[in-house]
Amino acid sequence: MRSGHRLEQLLRLLLGHRLGRRFGWLWGAYGTSALGTWLAYGAFPLIAIQVLHAGPAEVAALASVGAAVGAAVAVPLGPWVEFHRKRPVLIAMDLVRFAALLTIPTAFALGVLTFLQLLLVSVVVAAGDITFRAASGAYLKTLLPAEDLLVANARFESTAWTTTIIGPPLGGAAIALLGPVATVVADAVSYLLSALGIRAMGGREPRPERREAATRMRAGDLLDGWRYILADATLRPLLFNTALFNGLVMAAQPLLAVLMLGRLGFAPWQYGLAFAAPSIGGLLGSRLARPLVTRFGQRQVLVVAGALRALWPIGLAFLGPGTGGLLLVMGVELGLIFCCGVFNPVCATYRLERTATDRVARTLSAWAVTTKASTALLTAAWGVLGSLLGPRTAIGLAGVLLLATPLLLPRRAAAPHSEPEPAPSRT
Repeated sequence: MRSGHRLEQLLRLLLGHRLGRRFGWLWGAYGTSALGTWLAYGAFPLIAIQVLHAGPAEVAALASVGAAVGAAVAVPLGPWVEFHRKRPVLIAMDLVRFAALLTIPTAFALGVLTFLQLLLVSVVVAAGDITFRAASGAYLKTLLPAEDLLVANARFESTAWTTTIIGPPLGGAAIALLGPVATVVADAVSYLLSALGIRAMGGREPRPERREAATRMRAGDLLDGWRYILADATLRPLLFNTALFNGLVMAAQPLLAVLMLGRLGFAPWQYGLAFAAPSIGGLLGSRLARPLVTRFGQRQVLVVAGALRALWPIGLAFLGPGTGGLLLVMGVELGLIFCCGVFNPVCATYRLERTATDRVARTLSAWAVTTKASTALLTAAWGVLGSLLGPRTAIGLAGVLLLATPLLLPRRAAAPHSEPEPAPSRT
């Protein structure tokens, strides 16, 4: 009987799994905004350098401080999103990011663009990203039945990697022809199109029931998402694993750029190719996520893929010049991205399933704030280590520490999760 059920699931996968018109609009909106983001990848640093003649410290601040402050701004928005309809929040966050980004080409055209404006826009966009993701996850859980969540998350993941492959080359060509400000315009328009797509979804969304304790936001409410995660025996280690893994991987990227483009003499196109081509591994991994879960089970795939992704980055410490070095980077990145392509949708689905419906927005907001803050902190720390020890040694140290991250994966099966009973209404 069990094998027959698995065969049915595999047939549904091969024949296609329709998730409905409303999910189709949500998926299309996500793909549009993701493509816009990758078209404008690197535009802010280029504008700072080419237009505002900013120095290395200002460019670094634009990347780290903007993300960190944006994460702090998003902290109170998680509890606020929880008790509002999610679709209007999604539209609002798209429009906020559209308006914020549009101020840059406007100021540029008027000749009044400043570094402070770039920094403020990066803060608004970072906070909007976190809030949008929290509202999107909460909305997705109410939009689809539990058995379809992995399919939906795998489609989001495959779309993310597809836009990663095609976005930067197109953006680079646009920058070469029109300048970096043009790609910011494209990014802004993508958020407007995303808002229009979400608006076109239609359908009625019930207003979340506000409990008595939630009618007025208090300072302690800001920590509800973290309290929920830390109280769960499987979400807690998974958050620590995700924050440390993402932070260490991203912290090594600037040092790898210094090593490849500086000491080893790789051309910029080789550096771009080394990271763009392996992204196809993420597309393949995301497509295999559901068949693997069907065959081996969710927890097994989560643990194995989570452990395997930590094995690859140490190889970057042995990077050398020439074709061999380029192939080494591409091989490491292909393996890493493939494992992440499997792990990410399974992790996202597991997190939604483990989180009560009335806590999803707060939990996802706390999760995103933690990962963004840890990435900013570790990137700054590894910048210091790279200057003291050299980029290769610092990259190797990040790889060694990554080998320990599988110890933070959930070690035992989680107890079944049940939704809490709604609080009785008071008259």
